[in-house]
Amino acid sequence: MPRSAPTGTATGSDHPAYDTGHKAGAPRVAGQRRDAANGAESGPEESGASGVALTMPWYLIRRLTAAVLGGLALVALCGSPALAATRKPKTKVHEAVYRCRDANGQSHFGQSIPAVCIGRDIEVLDNTGRVVRRIDSTAALAARAGQQDQADAEKRAAEAAAQRDRTLLATYLSVADIERLRDNRLEILVQQSAVTREYISNLRERESRLIADVQRFRPYSPKPTAPAVPDHLAEEMVNTVNGLQVYQEELAKNTTEQTRLREEFDADINRFKELKGIK
Repeated sequence: MPRSAPTGTATGSDHPAYDTGHKAGAPRVAGQRRDAANGAESGPEESGASGVALTMPWYLIRRLTAAVLGGLALVALCGSPALAATRKPKTKVHEAVYRCRDANGQSHFGQSIPAVCIGRDIEVLDNTGRVVRRIDSTAALAARAGQQDQADAEKRAAEAAAQRDRTLLATYLSVADIERLRDNRLEILVQQSAVTREYISNLRERESRLIADVQRFRPYSPKPTAPAVPDHLAEEMVNTVNGLQVYQEELAKNTTEQTRLREEFDADINRFKELKGIK
């Protein structure tokens, strides 16, 4: 008796979509549907309710698992003792030899600085023969020190000049102010010089008088019976001569100070004009 065509909905393995889209042992994800036209699986069926979670396909899970396991194996291999043993150890480098050249150009070597190398340029070599540092000669060190001293002196001079310019601009408002201060200070020196000259003149008059007085005494008098110079007269003579020497030195200093003061104020006036653009 012929079997009649089944009616109703096929379930389980009798469903055509199951036979064409799944192999034995391949689980079917709940909520997925298969397109009967091309056999491709689609996402979850829309049932009108929102917020249905998506489930990752099984073949993507297998690929991700293989990638993670491969990465862990590579990390374990890099840290293994076998790999570390194949790494080449670094060569330890240390200073080994000192080398220099004498006046004739001959090279000298030694594990300590040779006596002939003292005061000369010295090269320090490591155990591979490479120059790792140099020791300058005495002449080179002296030349470098001289250059540094000159550079320091130039720097100090530049700083002093800059400070002088700032002071000049902050102190004076015009050339007339500088000239007025110059004249006042010169006037003081001139007055001091006049007083010193007067002292010198008086001392010279006293000296002349004392010289005339001592002529009556030995050893200045030709008379054999002349008395010796009295102590007070000799002391006064000594004091007068010493006083003349002191005041003459003061007068010379005063004259030098006047010359220096004029030169400094002339330089200040010229610099002030440069800074202010005055011709």
